[in-house]
Amino acid sequence: MMTRRDCLKTFGTGFGMTAFAQLAGAASVGPSIESNPLAPKAPHFPAKAKRVIFLFLNGGPSQVDTFDPKPMLDKYDGKPMPAGNLKTERKTGNLLKSPFGFKKYGQSGIEVSDIFSKIGSRIDDCCVIRSMYTDRPNHEPSLLLMNTGDKQVGRPSMGSWLTYGLGSENQNLPGFVVLCPGFPVIGPQLWASTFLPAVYQGTYIPNNEKTPDKLVQYIRNPELSLTEQRRQLDLLGELNKLHLQRAGQDRELEASIQAAEIAFRMQSEAPDVFDISKEPEKVRARYGDSDFGRGCLMSLRLIEKGVRMVQVYHGNSQPWDSHDDIMSHKRLARDTDGPVAALLEDLKLRGLLDETLVILSGEFGRTPVVEVSGLVKVQNGRDHNSHGFSTVLAGGGIKRGYVHGATDDFGFKAVEKPVHIHDLHATILHLMGFDHTKLTYRYSGRDFRLTDVAGNVVQEILG
Repeated sequence: MMTRRDCLKTFGTGFGMTAFAQLAGAASVGPSIESNPLAPKAPHFPAKAKRVIFLFLNGGPSQVDTFDPKPMLDKYDGKPMPAGNLKTERKTGNLLKSPFGFKKYGQSGIEVSDIFSKIGSRIDDCCVIRSMYTDRPNHEPSLLLMNTGDKQVGRPSMGSWLTYGLGSENQNLPGFVVLCPGFPVIGPQLWASTFLPAVYQGTYIPNNEKTPDKLVQYIRNPELSLTEQRRQLDLLGELNKLHLQRAGQDRELEASIQAAEIAFRMQSEAPDVFDISKEPEKVRARYGDSDFGRGCLMSLRLIEKGVRMVQVYHGNSQPWDSHDDIMSHKRLARDTDGPVAALLEDLKLRGLLDETLVILSGEFGRTPVVEVSGLVKVQNGRDHNSHGFSTVLAGGGIKRGYVHGATDDFGFKAVEKPVHIHDLHATILHLMGFDHTKLTYRYSGRDFRLTDVAGNVVQEILG
């Protein structure tokens, strides 16, 4: 027999993956703003950025084919690394030059690959970190580290930390939205709230669908009016209060009730904000009709409406994992270059770029040598590389038209001003107004934070 508590938890969980906020203009006797965990909160100090768009090129794009040109690769193409074979995840061979050209763009003269020429046209608004590094050359731990600050499953995602610290600016929409046509490797663990209250988890939207009703299924209740739904939730709230008075605090139950409350409120604005057909045709054409392009345009609309963080994954699984043939990067870039450039341009035109931090990155980079393992069919690709890769930042208090750090002559290892993932996270939190060492949550007898026990703000990239 199901208890009342189990029934409420089951009901709430059904709404948990579509966590949104308050119904605009509707009469409500639901939770007050003081009891709303998504209510806007003040950071530790004045912030330069108010919101984040994380464009995730999952699979690991090659730095030496995108944002880190290496003339020495051209000179020594087909020859062994001077220091000997690299120790990578799979067997590798000789140096492999980039099949793509590089060109200087903008007043800053930052060199960008031909496959990202449109991003190159916006490079004066960007900071390119060429000295990123991570801890593992495997997708799973690297994805977790970039998204949650730890290589193991079980830590809250960056978006969850941001909404925990800042709440949401729009009580009709979620604080943290994740757009992906399928699932990246690991999937929901990358946007989970884990031990933070469940209301802070990412709201996953499969952006391979084009119509709002399919993007967010069951967005409307076909049987109950808004008034009737409001009465149900108010009853649940009263039952919850009675339970709390009798049994004390129950965080799981509270989270479920909040999730149900949020899911109800989403009905006023979610269908509209996800309907990109309301954008002019000329705008939509610049983003294209790919999943990633639609995701970038949706992220613009969500941010414009006050969503705290939007994360757009390039595609299902790990599309940038080019072990066989690096030429696949050219195809992938066709769906990436235009939408990213359009997003940067539109954020700037709409007066949002200064307070919106845009991040373009994968979980790691790729080797400058060719992969020759028996697993590849065409030996023109690159293996995983955790020792050096590039991340591009724009807006939100970032120094513009600036290149930070460097890899070695062949683009394998960060050797100048290296930036670890913890440092990147510390810098993001700083831009959002937080001392990363003080944004903590007490769990299992200790204080946890996004940066674990490490991380330094990269002062040189601050504008």
